[in-house]
Amino acid sequence: MKLMDEINDWIVSLSTAFIIALVINIFVFQPTRVVGNSMQPTLQDSNYIIVSKLSHTLQHEPAYNDIVIIDSRVNRDRSWRDDVSAPLVTYLSSLGLMDKPEHDVWVKRVIGKPGDVLEFKNQKVYRNGLLLNEPYIKEPMNATADMKITIPANHVFVLGDNRNNSSDSRYIGPVKFDHILGTMVYKL
Repeated sequence: MKLMDEINDWIVSLSTAFIIALVINIFVFQPTRVVGNSMQPTLQDSNYIIVSKLSHTLQHEPAYNDIVIIDSRVNRDRSWRDDVSAPLVTYLSSLGLMDKPEHDVWVKRVIGKPGDVLEFKNQKVYRNGLLLNEPYIKEPMNATADMKITIPANHVFVLGDNRNNSSDSRYIGPVKFDHILGTMVYKL
């Protein structure tokens, strides 16, 4: 009888710890590993970052130059199920119990907010007619076709710091606020 009580206590304790960790991961903070070179020189491939999920949980608009993680699948709606299932799938795949999920989460920098007019010309970015000072980029953008875009309500425009090696809003378009999963608060 005493052994069964001990086992039950352990099961309750471990279950409670797992649920608390899951809630923190979903709603408060999440460690994330950078995959790829699109944020060089700021972040390197395999760097670990700590992401605050509070901006996503509280639906807070990010600031210019915030480094955010986004769900790059912008042509589909997100729901609370996505927020709950993603950490579970990641955890289960790390244990080898599921296949690894497709890499849909990207790390990017916020360049434009709702109502901003962004122009790409002469290998530079202009926001509302003013040239952006971007000391964080790896190198000037390769010559591309001139582009002008107005950011719609409830969206942001994100770019990688390594502009010549980044899939970002230039390809997927503006990102809805609900696709911004968190804001980087610390690099490990």
